[in-house]
Amino acid sequence: MEACCSIKVPFGSISLHRSIREAIQKHKKPEHHLGIARNGHSVIDFSKLEGKERGETLARIANGCEDWDSFRGIYLTCLQLVNHGIPVELLERVKKVCSECYRLRAEDFKASKTVQLLNKLVEEKGDAADAKRLDNVDWEDVFLLQDDNEWPANPPEFRETMREYREELRKLAEKVMEVMDENLGFEKGSIKNAFSGNGEHQPFFGTKVSHYPPCPRLDLVNGLRAHTDAGGVILLFQDDQVGGLQILKDGQWIDVQPVANAIVINTGDQIEVLSNGRYKSVWHRVLTTSDGNRRSIASFYNPSLKATIAPGTNKDDSATTLYPKYAFGDYMDVYVKQKFLAKEPRSRQ
Repeated sequence: MEACCSIKVPFGSISLHRSIREAIQKHKKPEHHLGIARNGHSVIDFSKLEGKERGETLARIANGCEDWDSFRGIYLTCLQLVNHGIPVELLERVKKVCSECYRLRAEDFKASKTVQLLNKLVEEKGDAADAKRLDNVDWEDVFLLQDDNEWPANPPEFRETMREYREELRKLAEKVMEVMDENLGFEKGSIKNAFSGNGEHQPFFGTKVSHYPPCPRLDLVNGLRAHTDAGGVILLFQDDQVGGLQILKDGQWIDVQPVANAIVINTGDQIEVLSNGRYKSVWHRVLTTSDGNRRSIASFYNPSLKATIAPGTNKDDSATTLYPKYAFGDYMDVYVKQKFLAKEPRSRQ
């Protein structure tokens, strides 16, 4: 186990034990303590923010973000948005081009390190009870779309479709952040300003295109290991036919049942900090399946690496500040090394 690193903040160098990762994770349980449950997400009609049901809709979003089980110390922050303003026709095109893109990449996945490791394990151990699960890899084909990286050229419609989709998702993320601003009592645009250093830097916006092919040994490998996301607002367009996504709720893993053309909203670690702990980042994972090829398209609206993150305030807020001030880039230096680790070791020096 690596020693815990320190992060630089304006007040000097402080250990992770006294800093953000400890504060974020102190109530969260490692995966092996947990059971399984079902049906725990909240479906929100986002269009009702524009009508007479605005107040009720704001309250439902706030309740979803602050859902708390005092006995187990577990939060749920997972909402499914419907009627979110993204044209269904565009979503259908996204499904089509991403599925076709994977079809063209499928042979590369079959030759991947993950597949080779699983094949070797099965060859050596077969069905032996002492076969050790592959806990350091994911059964996932994945690539990332950013504004400044190279995108797949095929199918021919891929680039145009995904540019259009990403622009719609970026706008939706900013609307979601404005709703959070309002519910938290912040001035409009506070979260966006924090992510951009009050307009001095460009927030990161990336889209992770994943497929989870059928797996021959569900007992030996994860689809995607349990973790919380490091950044801000995560917008997931998940497969509406093949399940597998789970979130942690009340000490149990809950299936996030697919809802056609919904966008799943998760909050990352930086929203937890900006909200001073009112909105918790959520544990989630993806299970492997024996049939069906799960498609997952996750977009991340994150702070700039140069942005300074600290709990926000409003005029009515007298709560004690629970998190330190730090640069998001320093936080990421820690996170990339510890993303999938159990939480307790992260706070050791």
